[in-house]
Amino acid sequence: MKDNNMKNNKKPTLWELYLTKEISIEFKACLYFFAFLFFYCMYRILGGIYDASILHMSELIFACYIIGYIQVYLLWNFDEADFLGGKEILGMVLCTAVYTFLSWLFNWFDKSILVSLFFAAYILLVYFCVYLIYKCKRIIDDKKLNEDLKLFQTKHNKSE
Repeated sequence: MKDNNMKNNKKPTLWELYLTKEISIEFKACLYFFAFLFFYCMYRILGGIYDASILHMSELIFACYIIGYIQVYLLWNFDEADFLGGKEILGMVLCTAVYTFLSWLFNWFDKSILVSLFFAAYILLVYFCVYLIYKCKRIIDDKKLNEDLKLFQTKHNKSE
């Protein structure tokens, strides 16, 4: 029993830390891909086109993965920040600029500058919403951890 507790109290290994980041990137790529694919599909439907380009979707998911890695490893994981400061906003703007440029380069919106600008605004809105979601999740997790700590302390005090 003592060995089990010692293993559980150990700091995370490098592998576990790496795996945590990889899972985060996977989640981000899927989340952002879904949000951006929604915009893309609405654009197509409003234009009277009821199918989507597999090539465009492939480019979009690939971009989401690449930018996910950039977010996590180079841009301070800005959407999971405790608060939005200058560097977090800079990260959002840089990634938005990259997505917007890619949308124009790969012709996702027929090279329409106006639609690309709407897409950029939509991306910023999505980043802000994801930031709020992560913030709410941290608050809930903190409450759960504090409750678990109180239960542990109560049990520990009773056993003494």
